[in-house]
Amino acid sequence: MATLPPVLEELGVVGVSWRQEGSEALAGYALPDAGRGERLKRFAERAELDELAYLDTCNRVELVFSQRGAGARDLRGLAFELLTGRPPRPGEAQRSLKAWRGEGACEHLLVVAAGLDSAALGEPEIVGQVRACRNDANDLGLLGPRLQVLFDEALRIAARVRDETGLGRGRVSLAEIAVRRVLESRADRNSPVALLGVSAMTRKVGRSLVRNGVPLIVVNRTEERAAELAAALGGRSLALDDFLSRPPELGAVVASTGARTPLLTEPALTRIAALAPPGGMPLLVDMAVPGNIDGPACERVGLRRVGMDEIVEAAQANRKARESEAASARQLVDEALPRVRERFAERAYAPVYGALQEHYREVAIEGLNRLLDKELPGLGSSERRTVSTWAEGLARRLAHIPTEGVRGLLHHGPEGSLDAFFEGLAPALRRQLRPSGADRRPDAAAPPAKRP
Repeated sequence: MATLPPVLEELGVVGVSWRQEGSEALAGYALPDAGRGERLKRFAERAELDELAYLDTCNRVELVFSQRGAGARDLRGLAFELLTGRPPRPGEAQRSLKAWRGEGACEHLLVVAAGLDSAALGEPEIVGQVRACRNDANDLGLLGPRLQVLFDEALRIAARVRDETGLGRGRVSLAEIAVRRVLESRADRNSPVALLGVSAMTRKVGRSLVRNGVPLIVVNRTEERAAELAAALGGRSLALDDFLSRPPELGAVVASTGARTPLLTEPALTRIAALAPPGGMPLLVDMAVPGNIDGPACERVGLRRVGMDEIVEAAQANRKARESEAASARQLVDEALPRVRERFAERAYAPVYGALQEHYREVAIEGLNRLLDKELPGLGSSERRTVSTWAEGLARRLAHIPTEGVRGLLHHGPEGSLDAFFEGLAPALRRQLRPSGADRRPDAAAPPAKRP
């Protein structure tokens, strides 16, 4: 018998995460903002992908895709070239990138969205990043029905994990770790902290610092956006160029922008260090990937820089204290996988169900027309419409039986067994249609014999 097509095998994920090379090394794989959409469209065409989404966070850079009819083709070579801008050396793509296929790819995205694969277990920011990934793919015209189902389920499971488990309670997010570092480092409690950038991360850090009574300066290339965030946080704003050339005295700097090269280089760092009082050098927290602050230059001028690798390491220590909270979240993911399979199966076989319905309708209409023309030619138009409506309704009801049987094959297979077909039917009809002795699966335990 023919095996039903593996409906999830079209899905794939290829990428790199903090687990492989550390968070700061991810900068070498992240696509620049400029021209990213066109590069992704060209990659989808070159790799023969129906659908494609690009997920870029401080923990991972991954491509999520659907590849109909292409089999199990390994895309790591092409993906490496897209992400790094150069062809891989022999074996380099396989060593650098991980790949998931089929149900494994589906499970991976659900685990990621639930925060179970983040450096900070239960990291709340990942949900928004997964949603933005889906929206970006949609804006590029690269989000199709398969990835739509996959992302819908990933975001649904993330919401359930948040609402139904304790994973999010007592967590320490990457932003909270950064805040803790800043609060511990400030020698002068009146000195302001500069937020470099207006990203979601700097906003989260800023709100937490405000709750701790820390004065803020928001710095951004576009001063209007800096002023907007500063007003929301009760701080003041500076344009980036002014900050780099004439920095104020600071207690710390927290940077998180999308710049692909460092913004705080040695000249600006020297000016910042020169304004610090003895024993009061400001701490520089760099939460960007790639980094916004030149690390070697910090060492030369005597400033301490905390990068993403150090923040992730601190998150891991917190993770170990809360791993027991992840068990119920993981159970929700496991329970969601069969639902995802069913949604994909229903989508894949919708044309079959439609064809069955249409076939029964056509047979009913054909038979009805013969009846009306040959046996009941005297019926008026109103009566003919009534009979036609009744016949089409009956055809739909009759088509329901094989349709539900096909669903049984789909969900209770494998390989087209008659027993699986019966499993799709209503219990009463199942008992009526099954032959004697076929009311249970072959491996079902026999009932105990009755005493005479």
